[in-house]
Amino acid sequence: MAGSDENCVGGARPSNIQGKLLAGARKSTAEIRPTRKALSTINQNNVRAAPYPSAATKRGTLREKKAICGNNVDQIPVFHRPVTRMLDAQIAAKQHEISAEEIKQPVIKTDCSVIDLNIYKAGDSFPEPMLARHDLKDDVMDVIDADDMDIDGDDKKVPIDVVEYMDDLYKYYRNVENSFCVPPNYMASQLHINEKFRGILIDWLIEVHCKFDLRPETLYLSVNLIDRFLAMQPVVRKTLQLVGVTALLLASKYEEPLAPFVKDLILISDNAYTRNEVLQMEKLMINKFHYDFSVPTVYLFAKRFLKAAQSDSKMEFLAFYIIDLCLVEYEMVKYPPSMLAAAAVFTAQCTFGKAAQWSKMWEIQTQHKAEDIMKCSRLMVEFHQNAAKGKLTAVYHMYNTANYGYAANTEPAHFLLDC
Repeated sequence: MAGSDENCVGGARPSNIQGKLLAGARKSTAEIRPTRKALSTINQNNVRAAPYPSAATKRGTLREKKAICGNNVDQIPVFHRPVTRMLDAQIAAKQHEISAEEIKQPVIKTDCSVIDLNIYKAGDSFPEPMLARHDLKDDVMDVIDADDMDIDGDDKKVPIDVVEYMDDLYKYYRNVENSFCVPPNYMASQLHINEKFRGILIDWLIEVHCKFDLRPETLYLSVNLIDRFLAMQPVVRKTLQLVGVTALLLASKYEEPLAPFVKDLILISDNAYTRNEVLQMEKLMINKFHYDFSVPTVYLFAKRFLKAAQSDSKMEFLAFYIIDLCLVEYEMVKYPPSMLAAAAVFTAQCTFGKAAQWSKMWEIQTQHKAEDIMKCSRLMVEFHQNAAKGKLTAVYHMYNTANYGYAANTEPAHFLLDC
């Protein structure tokens, strides 16, 4: 039987198999023929139907669009009637949108005691009210400008900017920023280091940050991680630089598309630490932070306030120059990020002569009072005056280049020291 099977496979069976395959093929062909006739009938029906307008046939498309937009809907093929209904719905929605956005006349009493801010909305095409704006009281003017200021008006058409959530996001940032701040006297718990060592570390870290060409967010997050870690963990002097390098590594992993390699950080530290020491410090810091790196840094608030001030690149460079000068100073740890950002933008405006005092409008926008801002701004002016002096001059040299608009050469706002 085994031999017969092999013979069948070798010579006898193929002919029978081929015969069955041919018979099956003829049978399947006979079954397909009625289907082919049906398909040909469907194709003939499709040929008789009116073609759908497309970009390839522009002339035909224009003629059909004119027919669709006309009033004689009965002459339009049935295939195009849904398009007509869609266009009618869009036109009706547009007319409703325009009617809903009509601006009402302001209701302003001559005694300036009551102003309906819900009705009053400023616009480019809005006529000047009967009462001149300079006749209004200063505090009323500040309230109107603060409420009518639409910071994200130009970005509403950009979906990636998610302007619908901006107010809620910054409200959340203000609520949680204090939870990521450190006590202003936390350095008293350190036995082997003081505020001078912290300043030297951050000044060196700014140079490393510039050397690796990292994002500004990375620098501000690194400084926040250093302060938070030193407030929780006592360190010796020789370990302080390791803390700074590891904080920069963690911040780069959070903010950068490609973080620096550990070997590069070791090399720039003059091989003072090994790879194992960096990784062990990384684990320790992560456990201390409980993996919480979503910190509202001063960068977020500064960009928001600069946008509200409608600032140019020159003012932006100066504001961040003042902020970076504050990073090195231990006494500025007591100020939350939003106040640092508000005071830096205000100081930059005063430097260029665009502001002289903290207005009610900015108090509503930033939620910081004038006396707190003025104290912070005076310290910033002092740092600006002494930026080129002393040993910690990394920020001054970085901003004294064309890449940063030579912001370091700007004359400080001396008049704020006399206020």
